[in-house]
Amino acid sequence: MAKKTVRDIDVTGKRVLVRVDFNVPLDPKTGAITDDSRIWATLPTIGYLTEHKARVILCSHLGRPEGRIVDRLRMAPVAQRLSKLINLPVLTAPDSIGIEVENLVSQMKEGDILLLENLRFRKEEENDSAFAQGLARLADIYVNDAFGAAHREHASTVGVAKYLPAVAGFLMERELQALGKILSNPERPFCSLIGGAKVSDKLGLLESIVDKVDALLIGGGMANTFLKAKGYEIGRSKVEENKLGVAQSLIAKAGQREIILLLPEDVVVAEKIEAKIPTQIAPITKIAPNQYIVDIGPLTVELFSNELRKCGTILWNGPMGIYEIDQFARGTKAIANFLAGLEATTVIGGGSTAEAVIEMGLETKMTHVSTGGGATLRFLEGKTLPGVAVLLDKE
Repeated sequence: MAKKTVRDIDVTGKRVLVRVDFNVPLDPKTGAITDDSRIWATLPTIGYLTEHKARVILCSHLGRPEGRIVDRLRMAPVAQRLSKLINLPVLTAPDSIGIEVENLVSQMKEGDILLLENLRFRKEEENDSAFAQGLARLADIYVNDAFGAAHREHASTVGVAKYLPAVAGFLMERELQALGKILSNPERPFCSLIGGAKVSDKLGLLESIVDKVDALLIGGGMANTFLKAKGYEIGRSKVEENKLGVAQSLIAKAGQREIILLLPEDVVVAEKIEAKIPTQIAPITKIAPNQYIVDIGPLTVELFSNELRKCGTILWNGPMGIYEIDQFARGTKAIANFLAGLEATTVIGGGSTAEAVIEMGLETKMTHVSTGGGATLRFLEGKTLPGVAVLLDKE
């Protein structure tokens, strides 16, 4: 990796500000953390720093408070969960910057851990220079271990790096290496399985990845637009009419480059998009005008699996159906279980796909499950991530 990491800088006795991604999902009724995988992902960096006697100052956002103090989005429950995971006390700060926080930091001993209050309680987090300087005053070194926020040009991801030596944490390092490898030197054949709701969400990824893969498999809601572009009737399913030309262009480009492009051959359909509604399986040639496509069908699962079985590298981004409704999630779960049994390099491209894999307990059976959503997409599109660009280069 071309960026320096915590290994490349002396942290002993230093105050180290670590940008982490503790934007964990919370139960809307109880406020309890429902998935702590993002906290787990930062433990190697936190452990390294405490073992090397750094004074560790963690900072993160949680939810979308939009510059307001929202009690249910305070960081205290996150600190409690982190403390249990590492079996060390984790102190909390009443704010993210200011005299009171600076006083707390001044009292820290080597190996202590302090978690600042939710960064997004302050609008200045959106790259206000004074806020960035306030964060920088807390520390001697800055570490970015929040790959999921690296596409944001904020004070805690970009601004603070103007005032402190800035390096990557181990999570950031793993993300850049895993995602970088599949773009620069994947084991062939290289297949990309793309799903999700809309072509417009993944347009940059599709246009970038079609130049690199040997096979492109398209499912999820975005397949509707491709099916429509090929002349199929898809009932009441959502189509991005303004992207039909883009879909036709990508289909043509794949054909010109002799890239295998597979679309669903059968789908699960329903008359309403709601739980417990009756469903049926239909070939794509026989979708009724009153039906919605809600998932890929079993023949498509088999079709996709047969292609994936041949591959050395697989990138999967986006569910195959409306995953939030359990009976429309079977295609996604079938694909996840199939990938978990392969010996290929399997990279799960963050967001809802990563959530599905983690929910199924399959993350350890994949080569890499990205912690990013928008950051992963932008990186795979070949775009520069502001939070990575500001880190020190290796000499």
